[in-house]
Amino acid sequence: MSTTLIFAIVFMFSALGCYSIGVWSEKLAGVLKRWHLAFFWLGFAFDTAGTTLMGRIAGSFSFNLHSVLGALAIILMLIHAVWATIILMRNEQALAKNFHKISIFVWVLWLIPFFTGMILAMGLS
Repeated sequence: MSTTLIFAIVFMFSALGCYSIGVWSEKLAGVLKRWHLAFFWLGFAFDTAGTTLMGRIAGSFSFNLHSVLGALAIILMLIHAVWATIILMRNEQALAKNFHKISIFVWVLWLIPFFTGMILAMGLS
Protein backbone atom coordinates (compact mmCIF):
# COMPACT_ATOMS: atom_id res chain seq x y z
CA MET A 1 0.00 0.00 0.00
CA SER A 2 1.41 3.37 -1.03
CA THR A 3 2.04 6.20 1.39
CA THR A 4 -0.31 8.40 -0.65
CA LEU A 5 -3.12 5.88 -0.23
CA ILE A 6 -2.48 5.60 3.51
CA PHE A 7 -2.65 9.39 3.91
CA ALA A 8 -5.78 9.56 1.75
CA ILE A 9 -7.50 6.93 3.90
CA VAL A 10 -6.44 8.66 7.12
CA PHE A 11 -7.72 12.00 5.79
CA MET A 12 -11.06 10.52 4.71
CA PHE A 13 -11.63 8.81 8.06
CA SER A 14 -10.57 12.01 9.84
CA ALA A 15 -13.18 13.85 7.75
CA LEU A 16 -15.79 11.30 8.78
CA GLY A 17 -14.88 11.68 12.45
CA CYS A 18 -14.69 15.47 12.50
CA TYR A 19 -17.80 16.05 10.43
CA SER A 20 -19.79 13.50 12.45
CA ILE A 21 -18.69 15.06 15.73
CA GLY A 22 -19.66 18.53 14.50
CA VAL A 23 -23.05 17.50 13.11
CA TRP A 24 -24.19 15.21 15.92
CA SER A 25 -22.89 17.34 18.78
CA GLU A 26 -24.73 20.29 17.25
CA LYS A 27 -27.91 18.19 17.02
CA LEU A 28 -27.57 17.04 20.63
CA ALA A 29 -26.78 20.56 21.89
CA GLY A 30 -29.84 21.95 20.12
CA VAL A 31 -27.98 25.05 18.96
CA LEU A 32 -25.03 25.79 16.71
CA LYS A 33 -21.87 26.70 18.63
CA ARG A 34 -18.44 27.88 17.58
CA TRP A 35 -16.75 24.58 18.39
CA HIS A 36 -19.23 22.77 16.10
CA LEU A 37 -18.14 25.14 13.36
CA ALA A 38 -14.51 24.18 13.95
CA PHE A 39 -15.39 20.52 13.35
CA PHE A 40 -17.32 21.40 10.17
CA TRP A 41 -14.25 23.18 8.80
CA LEU A 42 -11.91 20.38 9.89
CA GLY A 43 -14.16 17.81 8.23
CA PHE A 44 -14.20 19.87 5.05
CA ALA A 45 -10.41 20.29 5.08
CA PHE A 46 -9.75 16.58 5.67
CA ASP A 47 -12.29 15.60 3.01
CA THR A 48 -10.73 17.96 0.48
CA ALA A 49 -7.23 16.65 1.25
CA GLY A 50 -8.34 13.02 1.08
CA THR A 51 -10.27 13.54 -2.14
CA THR A 52 -7.31 15.32 -3.70
CA LEU A 53 -5.01 12.43 -2.85
CA MET A 54 -7.52 9.85 -4.09
CA GLY A 55 -7.74 11.80 -7.34
CA ARG A 56 -3.96 11.67 -7.72
CA ILE A 57 -4.04 7.93 -7.19
CA ALA A 58 -6.84 7.47 -9.75
CA GLY A 59 -4.94 9.56 -12.28
CA SER A 60 -8.02 10.76 -14.13
CA PHE A 61 -11.57 11.86 -13.43
CA SER A 62 -14.23 9.24 -13.96
CA PHE A 63 -17.78 10.53 -14.42
CA ASN A 64 -19.93 8.20 -12.29
CA LEU A 65 -22.35 8.29 -9.35
CA HIS A 66 -19.51 8.32 -6.82
CA SER A 67 -17.65 11.22 -8.43
CA VAL A 68 -20.76 13.33 -9.02
CA LEU A 69 -22.09 12.81 -5.48
CA GLY A 70 -18.58 13.34 -4.08
CA ALA A 71 -18.24 16.68 -5.85
CA LEU A 72 -21.74 17.68 -4.71
CA ALA A 73 -20.93 16.64 -1.14
CA ILE A 74 -17.75 18.75 -1.01
CA ILE A 75 -19.61 21.76 -2.40
CA LEU A 76 -22.41 21.29 0.14
CA MET A 77 -19.88 20.90 2.97
CA LEU A 78 -18.31 24.19 1.96
CA ILE A 79 -21.69 25.97 1.73
CA HIS A 80 -22.67 24.41 5.08
CA ALA A 81 -19.51 25.63 6.83
CA VAL A 82 -19.72 29.11 5.29
CA TRP A 83 -23.40 29.43 6.23
CA ALA A 84 -22.66 28.29 9.80
CA THR A 85 -19.86 30.86 9.98
CA ILE A 86 -22.21 33.65 8.86
CA ILE A 87 -24.91 32.59 11.33
CA LEU A 88 -22.46 32.69 14.22
CA MET A 89 -20.83 35.94 13.12
CA ARG A 90 -24.24 37.62 12.89
CA ASN A 91 -25.43 35.97 16.11
CA GLU A 92 -28.62 34.70 14.42
CA GLN A 93 -30.13 32.74 17.32
CA ALA A 94 -33.21 31.46 15.47
CA LEU A 95 -31.10 30.11 12.62
CA ALA A 96 -28.56 28.65 15.05
CA LYS A 97 -31.32 26.64 16.76
CA ASN A 98 -32.58 25.07 13.53
CA PHE A 99 -29.26 24.68 11.73
CA HIS A 100 -28.98 20.99 12.68
CA LYS A 101 -31.66 20.15 10.10
CA ILE A 102 -29.43 21.17 7.21
CA SER A 103 -26.38 19.72 8.96
CA ILE A 104 -27.88 16.25 9.12
CA PHE A 105 -28.99 16.45 5.48
CA VAL A 106 -25.49 17.41 4.31
CA TRP A 107 -23.90 14.73 6.53
CA VAL A 108 -26.18 11.98 5.18
CA LEU A 109 -25.51 13.09 1.61
CA TRP A 110 -21.77 13.12 2.35
CA LEU A 111 -21.94 9.53 3.61
CA ILE A 112 -23.10 8.25 0.21
CA PRO A 113 -19.87 9.00 -1.70
CA PHE A 114 -17.84 8.09 1.40
CA PHE A 115 -19.27 4.57 1.45
CA THR A 116 -19.52 4.14 -2.32
CA GLY A 117 -15.82 5.04 -2.51
CA MET A 118 -15.01 2.33 0.01
CA ILE A 119 -17.17 -0.20 -1.83
CA LEU A 120 -15.61 0.66 -5.17
CA ALA A 121 -12.12 0.42 -3.71
CA MET A 122 -12.83 -2.99 -2.21
CA GLY A 123 -14.16 -4.22 -5.54
CA LEU A 124 -10.98 -3.11 -7.31
CA SER A 125 -8.64 -4.84 -4.88
